[in-house]
Amino acid sequence: MKKTRILIADDHDVVRGGLKMLLRSHEGFSVVAEAADGEEAVRLVDKHTPDVVILDISMPKLDGIEATKVIKQRHPEVKILILSVHQNEEYAYQVLKAGASGYLLKNAGKKEIVTAIRAVLSGEQSFSPGISQIIVDGFVKRPKAPESAAPETAKSATNLTERETEVLRFIAQGLTNRQIADKLFLSFRTVNTHRANLMQKLDIHDTAGLVRYAINTGLITLEK
Repeated sequence: MKKTRILIADDHDVVRGGLKMLLRSHEGFSVVAEAADGEEAVRLVDKHTPDVVILDISMPKLDGIEATKVIKQRHPEVKILILSVHQNEEYAYQVLKAGASGYLLKNAGKKEIVTAIRAVLSGEQSFSPGISQIIVDGFVKRPKAPESAAPETAKSATNLTERETEVLRFIAQGLTNRQIADKLFLSFRTVNTHRANLMQKLDIHDTAGLVRYAINTGLITLEK
């Protein structure tokens, strides 16, 4: 079985060592390189072209956000996961804008990290629960669309099947396709199909847009 090739970038030796041990304990992963700063990370991605890069945000020479921009510009196929101590809305939006596929907190456990890597490899975005809530809360605080746009939005919602609506609710709660499949007792492929149908019907082509749509149409109820 072909292993997922991973590059780790963090300026703390202990963090890199812990991640390397965690990832190497999973038979499907291979750590191909380590970097202690953003510039070294970019050079090593050029050299090894890994499948996934796990980047810290706060690194010398080139921070994780800027390194993400450079890597995605040179290697758009490489998936990037940000691993950070910062549970911060602004950082979350910056890494998404830079092209990262996920944002995990450094207290994430092995299962969460493994799930996140699998999610980004399948084209999804992945966030720690705290980050997902921050992103959703950020959408809620933004100005709402004019009421005149509501009828058209509501009409779009009626085009969704009951199952698609159910899947959309789980997406908006930050669940990955694999987690949704487990909850609904569906295959991973079936959930992928529902996600694709949602994007096609709603003309929305990213997870953040689906979350915004679910909130604006009242398909999810957030805890206050």
